[in-house]
Amino acid sequence: MTTQSPQQPRRESLLGQGALPYTAPFGIFLVFLAARSWLPFPAEWVQAFQFGIVLLVLITLSRHAMRGRMAHPVGSVVLGVAVFCIWVGPDLLWPAYRHNWLFENRLVGAAASSLAPRLRTNVMFLVFRVLVSVINVPALEELFWRGWMMRWLISTNFREVPLGSYTARSFWLVAILFATEHGPFWDVGLIAGILYNWWMVRTRSLSDCMTAHAVTNACLAWYVLTRNQWQYWL
Repeated sequence: MTTQSPQQPRRESLLGQGALPYTAPFGIFLVFLAARSWLPFPAEWVQAFQFGIVLLVLITLSRHAMRGRMAHPVGSVVLGVAVFCIWVGPDLLWPAYRHNWLFENRLVGAAASSLAPRLRTNVMFLVFRVLVSVINVPALEELFWRGWMMRWLISTNFREVPLGSYTARSFWLVAILFATEHGPFWDVGLIAGILYNWWMVRTRSLSDCMTAHAVTNACLAWYVLTRNQWQYWL
C-alpha cells in the first residue's frame, strides 16, 4: 500500500501569479527611459524602436489582460479632458507657479524638457513620441498601476481581487506612487492619480481608464506641439 505525499502549496512570485502581462510592459518602458541616452543610435530611431517593442509586448503578452468593454466611454473622454485641464491649469493661471523649491529641487528635478532642439522639428521623432504618449503609455501605466498594483496591495494573489476593488491603503498608495513618477509635476500627478483611481473604482474597467488616460495624453501632446510647451515632455 502506498501513501500519497501531501500536495505542496503553489508558491507565488513576489509580484503574484500571472503578473507579467501587467508589469512587463511598464518594466520594459522604464528600461528604455534609462538606456536611451546610452544607445548609439539617433533619438528618433530609439523612439521608434521603443514604440514598436512596447506595442509588441502589449499585443502578445498583455492582450488578454486588456480585454473588456468600456462601461462609460463618454465619461472616460470627459475625465481625460478634465485631467488635461488640471495638468496645465496652474501654469496658465500662475506662470511662475512651478518656479519654487517644491517643484525645483534635486529630488523631483525641474519642469524643463530634455529634448534637444533638433528633435522639436524632427517629424519622425515627434510622430513616434506622440504614439508612445497616446498608445503605449496609457496601456502600460493602467495595466501596472490600476490593473496590478491596486489589486496586489490588497492581496498578492491579485487575480482573485476584482478590478476596481477599494481599500484606502491601495487607493492612496497608488495615487502617491503615481505622483512620484511625474517629477516636478507631482502635484497634478497626484490629482490625476486620484481621479484615475476613482474612475477605476467607479467603472471597474481597465478599458475606461486607458481611454481617459489616452485622451489626457493626446490633449497634452496637442498642447505641447501647438503651443511650444515642451516642458511637459520631460
